[in-house]
Amino acid sequence: MEQTEQQYAEEINQQRLGEVFHRMVDIYSPSGKEHELVDYLVDYLQTNTELPVHTREVSDGRCNIEIYPAGTKPEIAFVGHLDTVGAFDIEEYEYRQEDGQIFGLGTADMKSGCAAMLEAFISYQESGHSSLPAGLFLVVGEEEAGDGISAVLEEHRFTSALVAEPTDLIPCLIHYGYIEMEIHAFGRRRHASMAGREYNAIFSMLRMLLRLGGLLEADYPEVVLNIRDLHSSESGFAVPDRCDAAVDLHVPPTGLTSRLLEEVKALVDNCLLGGAVTSHDVEIPTLSEGYRVDAEERLAEVLENIYHRRGLSWAPGAFKSQSDANLMSAAGCKPLVLGPGQLGRAHTRDEAVYFAQVVQAAEIYLEMLRELTAP
Repeated sequence: MEQTEQQYAEEINQQRLGEVFHRMVDIYSPSGKEHELVDYLVDYLQTNTELPVHTREVSDGRCNIEIYPAGTKPEIAFVGHLDTVGAFDIEEYEYRQEDGQIFGLGTADMKSGCAAMLEAFISYQESGHSSLPAGLFLVVGEEEAGDGISAVLEEHRFTSALVAEPTDLIPCLIHYGYIEMEIHAFGRRRHASMAGREYNAIFSMLRMLLRLGGLLEADYPEVVLNIRDLHSSESGFAVPDRCDAAVDLHVPPTGLTSRLLEEVKALVDNCLLGGAVTSHDVEIPTLSEGYRVDAEERLAEVLENIYHRRGLSWAPGAFKSQSDANLMSAAGCKPLVLGPGQLGRAHTRDEAVYFAQVVQAAEIYLEMLRELTAP
């Protein structure tokens, strides 16, 4: 018998969700320093719920939080990351509420998604279910090396997953790939009065970056280019003897990631050989392929049913950033991405999320758990 929206009408606890989310945002947890937040959540869950809570050490006392019955191997995973980027020049990064929005570092990326998933699992258990149809994995280190999800994948293999990255609650069945490049150009130091374009490594790097932008605009318009950093040697009143650039390329899942990388490397070689540059090198710290999730996959069908039942538009989109989902895809799982908050507000001074959307996300996650339980 088809289940109706009324049968899914049990409410999540909004007050509890808000209190846990508030505390999570107030705890500063940049990558590598997540232990205080992990300790708070483990203590909260063990004190206030009967969920089967485990921790998995990742490195030097840094732990993931994993929720699934002991002795089982969940096939479906709900995944979120507890770490944030560092505050750097963000002076006010604690919780602040204004006009229905929650401001603070990590509100969108992605403590709101983690809090919503936690509330969904707690509410699911409180409604009398004796078993969980999926595991919940709150991991560390996503903003840097992805070591938290890598530790999970050493122990588990999942048939499907949901990652709660900020998508503005737009279900993403497409996930971009990612190329992280570090380019170094070396030249000769000389007196500043002897500067010229033919002597300056910075000019060579700038010319190369402009040509890279032109190549992508002309031949790969769907690729997202970000020049994340540009730095030269601090040589005083002199022509600098090196220039370093950090470049991100976000690539749609069309099978061109490796080919594009080779073309970009050739462009770099062509631009930086000779002239002002005595030598150069290119490092690739991260290379991840993108992927697509079939709309007929079970988790996608479950989510589509929920959207229709709730009167929400089913218009799947693409997640254009790097995430733990890339590593899960490489391990044989194709995760959906769906979470509260907007990616465009993540990593900014005014990062925020509408609390009503966090509540809605928790309700959707809870419905997913119930529908996964249904025969």
